[in-house]
Amino acid sequence: MKMEFIGEGPALIIEGEQRMLIVADLHFGIEADLAAHGLHFKSRTERRLERLHKIIDSTKPDALILLGDIKHSIPSLTWQEFHELPKILDSLRSRVPLHVFPGNHDIGLERFLNEDELQPKDGAIIDGVGYLHGHMIPAPALAGGLIVIGHHHPLLSLRDEVGCALQTPAYLRAGIDPKGPDGLSLSGKGTPSRVLFVPSFNEIAGYDILQIIKKPFSPLSRLMNKEDTEIILADGTYIGPLRALIPDEAD
Repeated sequence: MKMEFIGEGPALIIEGEQRMLIVADLHFGIEADLAAHGLHFKSRTERRLERLHKIIDSTKPDALILLGDIKHSIPSLTWQEFHELPKILDSLRSRVPLHVFPGNHDIGLERFLNEDELQPKDGAIIDGVGYLHGHMIPAPALAGGLIVIGHHHPLLSLRDEVGCALQTPAYLRAGIDPKGPDGLSLSGKGTPSRVLFVPSFNEIAGYDILQIIKKPFSPLSRLMNKEDTEIILADGTYIGPLRALIPDEAD
């Protein structure tokens, strides 16, 4: 299995028998939600979609895996999503087959998807790799291998004495404890599971890695082994182990 990090995304290529392009957390329609809260941005849908099309053209995948939260508004569709989503999905499927793992923001999305595009919410294995959005307990079949998820929008912040020197999307790669503190078990018949947290493709969305570690908010983030967690930038630059980058009190 080969893995390629696409910094222009962030996006990920995983190649086995098939060449898969993986993108997480597009959050189309986020601008309408921000406007409802007094923050007004012109829709960036076209630029975001154009960026994704360029990545499809340059990487030439066999299929595109969308790791959930394609839309933003919950619990319903906004006018922006209702009008934009059909065109967005049509433009993507015209270029490459789609595998969509619905996220917690994707209520109502199924009306715009073909039956063979919609994947189970608790995940599925495609070409030997497990995928799901990340807000649910993974299906038992995913245990014992690599599990690739979105949902967390990991963002690396490096600070110096005067403030934040760097803030950028990043991947988290971690081992999974067989049994978590809340009793959740994800064992794979003796084979350890590993999880790869994929950063958000949406340029507005981001959540500090330290907060993911301090206050895990999903089944897999509660099971991740902090001692062997590694940080990788969107372009594939290896930063190092988590323990070397955070103060002791943040562990």
